[in-house]
Amino acid sequence: PVPVRPVPQPHPKDEDTLVQMAEHIPAGMRTPMCAHCNMVIRLEFVLQHIMINSLPLCLFCIHSLFSDGCPEVINALKQTWHVYCFMCAACQQPIRNNTFHLEDGEPYCEQDFYSLFGTGCHGCEFPIEAGDKFLEALGYNWHDTCFVCVVCCASLEGQTFFSKKDKPLCKKHAHTVKI
Repeated sequence: PVPVRPVPQPHPKDEDTLVQMAEHIPAGMRTPMCAHCNMVIRLEFVLQHIMINSLPLCLFCIHSLFSDGCPEVINALKQTWHVYCFMCAACQQPIRNNTFHLEDGEPYCEQDFYSLFGTGCHGCEFPIEAGDKFLEALGYNWHDTCFVCVVCCASLEGQTFFSKKDKPLCKKHAHTVKI
């Protein structure tokens, strides 16, 4: 008798991944959508996706369907987001209901926004925000209310001033103080 050969099976590595399946979908429809809530699945979660009946689920739905957690959503940038999907473009941590800032249409948590794009005041070290009055002196940026004599705190904005070791001084204290 002729020996029966097993039918060759594809190696698991050869099976289509979610990304490979997307290559066969027209370009305008490639965004992976959660089969449960129809919201976009962010790229970083696609790599760790779970599929039910060959349909992808986002982490939020996985959590809400398979755990006790209650579903939470937030509204930001004229969209509804899962709490864990609305993330800082820099640190990739959920912003939740915290303050965030936009740069080129991307959300950033407050800390990353100021460290990447912000200008700090040399006097108080707090950020100089849009609309704040500020000035440049001694090679630094200052809030207008922070540019004062280090001895008497007199405002130096628009005044003649002196400096010692990058510290602003009024006329009165310029030659009397050792720093």
